[in-house]
Order: sequence, then C-alpha cells, then structure tokens
Amino acid sequence: MQWIKALALLAATLAFANSSMAYDESPLQMPGPLGPLSATLLSARELAPVVILVPGSGATDRNGNNKASGLRPFTFKLLAERLADQGISSLRIDKRGVRDSAGAIADANQVTIDDYASDVRAWVTTLRKREPLVPVWLLGHSQGGLIAMLAAQDNPDINGVILAASAGRPLATIMIEQLQAHPENAPLVEPGIALIRRLEAGETIANGQIQEELKPLLRQEVQGLIRSEMVRDPAQLIATLKQPVLIIQGGQDLQITPVDARALQQGQATARLVLLERANHVFKDVPKSDRAANLAAYSDPRLPLAEGLAEAVGEFVLGH
Repeated sequence: MQWIKALALLAATLAFANSSMAYDESPLQMPGPLGPLSATLLSARELAPVVILVPGSGATDRNGNNKASGLRPFTFKLLAERLADQGISSLRIDKRGVRDSAGAIADANQVTIDDYASDVRAWVTTLRKREPLVPVWLLGHSQGGLIAMLAAQDNPDINGVILAASAGRPLATIMIEQLQAHPENAPLVEPGIALIRRLEAGETIANGQIQEELKPLLRQEVQGLIRSEMVRDPAQLIATLKQPVLIIQGGQDLQITPVDARALQQGQATARLVLLERANHVFKDVPKSDRAANLAAYSDPRLPLAEGLAEAVGEFVLGH
C-alpha cells in the first residue's frame, strides 16, 4: 500500500507542476528604482480583464510563497489559473526586493507601504500601455490589501479592488491582538505592547532594546515599513475608494478575522463581503479549530484553493 500512496503523491505533484501548461504565461518587466521589477502575465483571452495580484507581507513572491519561511501554498498561482478558466487574465508580481525583483532596491527592508503602492500604480500604467481598453483590477492579499487600496485612491485606471484576508483595523491593534492570542506568548505581551506603542508614536527602536523572541516581528531593519503601515487606518482608507470593492475573508483565518472584514465593509457601505467559512489565511480549506492542520496548510502546495474563492472573484470582476 505504501508504494501506491507514493505513486499517488508523485502524480499529484507532477499534475501541480504541469498545471500551468494549458495557459499562456509570459514574463513581464518594468523599470524599478535600481533594477527591473518582474511579474508573470497569464493571458486568458483577447481583451480579457486583468487582475493584478498583490502579495502580502515579508518576502512573499508572485505565487504567494515565502521561501525564507518555508511557506509554499501557491495561492496566487492556483488563483491565477482558476481565473483563467473563467476568461480572466492576471498579473502576478514580485514586490521590489523579492525574488526576480530583488535587484530593484539595494535593501529589501528599506521600503514603505507607499513604495509598494507606487509600484502597483506603475504596473497598472504598464498594462494600460499594452492594452488601453482592458479593465484592470487589483486583488490584495493580507498586507497587499492595504497596498491595493492606496494604489487605487483617485486612480481612474483601476476598475475595482478586491481585498482578500485584509486588515480592517490599524496595524498596532492587530499586532497586539495577535500577541495576546496565544498563552505561550504571555511573557512577551507586556514588553511587546510597549514596543508597539513606541513604534506607533514614531520612534525608532534599536535592536538591543528588543527581546530576541520579538526581533523577527519588530527588528529595527523593518521598522520603517511598520511605521508607514501604522499611520494608515484601513476602514478610513476604504471609504475614499470610488471603485467597486469586494471583501473576501476566511472563517478559519488565524491572522485576520471576520471582525476586520466587517470593519472594512462598514467603512465602504457599497462593498460586497464574502465569508468563506472553511478557508484559512492563505485560502486553503482546513478543519475548524484545528490549529496544527491550519498551519500545515501554509506549506502544502497539493491542497487546492479554498472552495468559492475563485468563483467569488470571477463573478465580481465579470459582473462589472
């Protein structure tokens, strides 16, 4: 029986690796600050609407993976292929400093939310020059949702915005909530909150003042990006958007909760909210209240996309 399971696993892996062969994928580049910014354009059909997929925080690449953290859900690649099935093209981007856009900036940590938003606007311009009549949409995942909203402000070249597992409250509030959520963090809660409040006030904190356990989150090298995000209130930002907005939230998300989705919807009364009860943060369906299975799904490319995600995106884009 073990060899049968091994063959099944091999077949699933090969099928995943070859799944994009049926689609017309091509590399695309544009100038960045110091070097090119890179992306993958998946063309579904002529004059199809294009969804720019904006990754979340850290070194998350165009496919939704983070090699340094061992995360390989391939969420964006899977979503791009499912959208192509519906006649929707997509552009999967590497943020400046990440993967094939690594040479765009000398230090990947020296960026701000506004830098990322500027790059997204530039990608929109690049697509518009190629196909002036093609509708362009933004889909931001997690931190990418904030980036997408900033890029879409007062931008008539963007037809709509989709926020997937995106924060609806200020970053400091969410960071503190996440810190308090797990009993094992108890010794770090008080010093962590104090550091977060100092960053929120605009301070720069030397690494020597940060506990080792908190450095992956709050180290000095990333504080510029953190502070640039802390000054934004997503619920206020979404209220400024004139485009149609779709909010998608997973019910098993350990990082962003339905509270955030509802806060976003309250900020934009015309926004549509879709709750996928079984989906986690990377939009894989997982058992309810099973933390171990939830986290394991972050690194399992064989798991399919959460049921209903691609359909919700496709329906909203094509409906407008």
